[in-house]
Amino acid sequence: MSVRVRRVYEPPEPDDGVRVLVDRLWPRGLAKDAAHVDEWPKGLTPSTELRRWYHADEGDFEEFRERYEAELAGPEAAELLERVRELAGKGTVTLLTASKQPERSHAEVLARLLSE
Repeated sequence: MSVRVRRVYEPPEPDDGVRVLVDRLWPRGLAKDAAHVDEWPKGLTPSTELRRWYHADEGDFEEFRERYEAELAGPEAAELLERVRELAGKGTVTLLTASKQPERSHAEVLARLLSE
């Protein structure tokens, strides 16, 4: 199972496999055809409240991770997470995010969960 995290603004690479956008909002300034997104499971993204809380610098990454994992336990998110896990079981999955720090984003949390 291979799960990678990349910025959606980076050009697609041949070894990306299935490209999954894991942001709730479409990335600014990026044409849909240029993104080469295969899946966009919006229900897998952090809630608006959690996203705003984290980006307002009210909490640290570990607390964000815990809150986000709790959200992922909900029925819709759990189903979508299982769908992406199945894709990863068949080949490479690249999680795409517009985050400037993907290593401290929800995409990294997802990648860790999918790799377990």
